[in-house]
Amino acid sequence: MYRILLELAAVVSCVAFALLPARAEDIAVGNFAVAANGMPFAVALDKGFFKAEGADVTGIISSQGGGTSIRNMLAGGVAYGEANPGVTAVAITQGADLKIISDNVLTVAEFVWAVKPQSPIRSIKDFKGKKIGYTNPRSTSQALAILLLAAAGFKPDEAELVKTGGFGEGVAALDIGAIDIAPMAEPVWSKFKSKYRAVVVASDILPPLDNVVGVTTRAAAETRGDFLRAVIRARRKAVEFMASNTDAAGDIVAKHYNLDKEVARSAVHNLITSTTQSIPYWGTGQFHLEGMKRMVEVQKMVGAISGDIDISKMIDTRFLPEDIRAPK
Repeated sequence: MYRILLELAAVVSCVAFALLPARAEDIAVGNFAVAANGMPFAVALDKGFFKAEGADVTGIISSQGGGTSIRNMLAGGVAYGEANPGVTAVAITQGADLKIISDNVLTVAEFVWAVKPQSPIRSIKDFKGKKIGYTNPRSTSQALAILLLAAAGFKPDEAELVKTGGFGEGVAALDIGAIDIAPMAEPVWSKFKSKYRAVVVASDILPPLDNVVGVTTRAAAETRGDFLRAVIRARRKAVEFMASNTDAAGDIVAKHYNLDKEVARSAVHNLITSTTQSIPYWGTGQFHLEGMKRMVEVQKMVGAISGDIDISKMIDTRFLPEDIRAPK
């Protein structure tokens, strides 16, 4: 969660500068070229969808946490950024003049909890008393581990949650026996799935939990509306392209994410075909309010959010195409 907060702080600062007429510019996508949430933007950029829709997006600023990532994002002003909905909501309650303008990642289907092939752990019923990895305190992976225990009928203290510091570090911890179960998020899972065995796939156990939204400032919303609409349309086209051209989309992702083509193809295929209670992983921008509310409650569980938050009041739907403007 701390990493997401850093990304959001960068987005907040960046979008404040985006008040000039339409021009060649960047957008800010947290964990782009690292995590699955940003894959549609790689496709939109590579296929020329941004320019076709009237947004001359020339690059994507990624943040992986830390001062360097923030400085990289602050180097250029952007009108559109992606961030976690819960953290965005907290920033708004604390005075950040932000609007949530699109709903981009609707589930946590990228998450898999895996074990070594010879492990006796076969289901969440076997999680009791085991060491379960998570990335960092107040992270989504920590909250999801607690939800999995609850789904199995266990309390959080009936297993040992172990901070690993990242998904790659979690794989290493699993290898050396420091943990029994490691969370792996795409594309990490596709990279290592031949070496480990999946015990739990998030979409099989957990309800839709909204994970990434599109964000802008109130000032940019009033002056850069055409650009924001174009970015949302371009991303929607990318998601549709990924559904009908999965291998080609995977090859594009491989190039932008520096992945082997088979790994990228596997990750795209897994997520574009995933549904959680009929909800897809990548959304087209249309808001799914129940998933957003669930994510706020989940983040309260680990102390990332406190107090009452009505996230529906932070949403501005006017930049969405008319056919998806009404929330589901």
